[in-house]
Amino acid sequence: MNEINTFEELDKFSTHFNNLAFIVKKFGIFNETFISKSITNLTGYEIEEIKKLPENIYSLIHEDDIEKIKKELIEFESNPERTYEEFIYRIIDKNKNIIWIKDFITLTRENGKITCRKSVLLNINEVKKHEEALIKENERLTDLNTQKDKFISIISHDLRSPFTTLLGFSEIMLNEPDLNEDEKTEYLKYIYDASKNQLNLINCLLDWSRLQTGRIKVEPVRLNVKLTISNAIAPLTGDAVRKNIDVKIDIPSDLAVNADERLFGQAINHLVSNAIKFTPEGKDVHISASRFKEGLIEIVVRDEGLGIAEENQSKLFRIDQKFSLQGTNGEKGSGFGLALVKEIIDKHNGQIWFYSNIGEGSEFHITLQEAKNLILLVEDDDATKNLYKKYIENTLSNFEVKFANNGYEAINIYKQILPTIVITDHDMPLMNGIQLVEILQKKESNKAVPIIVISAKLNDEIIKKYSRLGVDKIISKPVDQNILISSIKECLY
Repeated sequence: MNEINTFEELDKFSTHFNNLAFIVKKFGIFNETFISKSITNLTGYEIEEIKKLPENIYSLIHEDDIEKIKKELIEFESNPERTYEEFIYRIIDKNKNIIWIKDFITLTRENGKITCRKSVLLNINEVKKHEEALIKENERLTDLNTQKDKFISIISHDLRSPFTTLLGFSEIMLNEPDLNEDEKTEYLKYIYDASKNQLNLINCLLDWSRLQTGRIKVEPVRLNVKLTISNAIAPLTGDAVRKNIDVKIDIPSDLAVNADERLFGQAINHLVSNAIKFTPEGKDVHISASRFKEGLIEIVVRDEGLGIAEENQSKLFRIDQKFSLQGTNGEKGSGFGLALVKEIIDKHNGQIWFYSNIGEGSEFHITLQEAKNLILLVEDDDATKNLYKKYIENTLSNFEVKFANNGYEAINIYKQILPTIVITDHDMPLMNGIQLVEILQKKESNKAVPIIVISAKLNDEIIKKYSRLGVDKIISKPVDQNILISSIKECLY
């Protein structure tokens, strides 16, 4: 910066900047302090307020920086050979905000004494923000690199270790023809278990890697929580039956989330599989879901199993600290299932956490974004449709009504949206209510969706037909609002 000789020129120069201010202090017979008007933009204080402070601008220095800066200033001013120095510190402005300042100080000395001190104060908040962001990013990358090295070390070991079993027992079976059937069966079981565990490990690693690199595209759709979880854990029925474990599901029928069906199902499958694995025979596994807070659904998987020691709890969800326990019947795991589960939940912008105590079991919690409940209303009369829609949406929160004019249209819409509940009129053109219900009930999974039938021509024969089909409610026309709403609630809650 070019030398500016007069206070007036200095003040005029400073008005062009919002993040810059000047302080000039002259020492001698008459001490004189000049502060540029731009100090107000920098600190929030007026010039006269700054002058009244015991140490001017230095009275605003943050308490964590004051001791260090004072020491550096004394050392600087005490050395007759030093005339220029830069200092970085924080000040507290008038609004109690922290401002990072870079202070460029130039001293004029005569006969060893300081006659003038000029300070150029620069707001470097943005620079500090970028600096801190770079430090954090560097720490994150360093941590990732460390995790990667540990991960590769773990994987190298885990990929090799099963082959001892596979090759060892295969070699025995090939080279010892006199083995009896019991021995052959035992050795084949060892080979099968080792192969199964190895495949599980590889599948977890591949899915985790694909999620990390974006090769698996997360495609959220509206999913009924109860139905999706029931489908996801169906393959685990055999494991539960063999250990006499009762998997209890307590999930309202009206809960829905926005999630990728395959990935969400995979995460739930892993959690429930672990719960079964670590639960002793004859105990229970509990799966529940509820509204966590507005816009979020919480899913809880709780077991009555072994529990996780406190010193091992920090190892869960990490790929660089493999943690694996044997199940209560000697079941083995890959040690990477929970890392995959966390990656899946993270990709859905959800949260996962757990509570666990040795001997008392574990409880895993997941939160995901809630989706609106959809009611498929099958009715050919426009006035009636709009009346029902008004009844429902004005009374039930988080519900939306979708229309179908006839049974054929309803079947197509049903496949697309998988509604929370179906409300259909009995008397419709092209296809009556009984025919529609028969088609919807053909698939096993569709039975989880409640159905309400409305009819102006109810008789014992029609009621019996609907009852045999498993219809949840049958309402006569004209429909009373309270009866319609209470029927919906009874079907879902």
